[in-house]
Amino acid sequence: QVQLVESGGGLVQAGGSLRLSCAASGRTVSTNAMGWFRQAPGKEREFVAVIKWSDGSTYYSDSVKGRFTISGDSAKNAVYLQMNRLKPEDTAVYYCNPAGKYAGSWVGMVYWGKGTLVTVSS
Repeated sequence: QVQLVESGGGLVQAGGSLRLSCAASGRTVSTNAMGWFRQAPGKEREFVAVIKWSDGSTYYSDSVKGRFTISGDSAKNAVYLQMNRLKPEDTAVYYCNPAGKYAGSWVGMVYWGKGTLVTVSS
């Protein structure tokens, strides 16, 4: 199975920045995109950003557009999420996952790992 390990989370003051990393290893599955998702306490997991390996195109949720940037290194099976101008509402556990588009929504295609916690204080 594919192993997904997220890192880079931590505590940061509102307005600050963090850079998350995701390393994928082990058996891979055929996917053409990698995404970041997050889940805040008491809320459902939601889509954050996706990058397509084929052409590098990116997609973002409205809540993070202009503040977050997703990037990837296909050779390393790694993806990154640069988060700037963080807000308290960005507080959540962040997960990476190969992503696909189904019924108009981006979804994780493999499994959900432990994620990395991002806490933004006001």
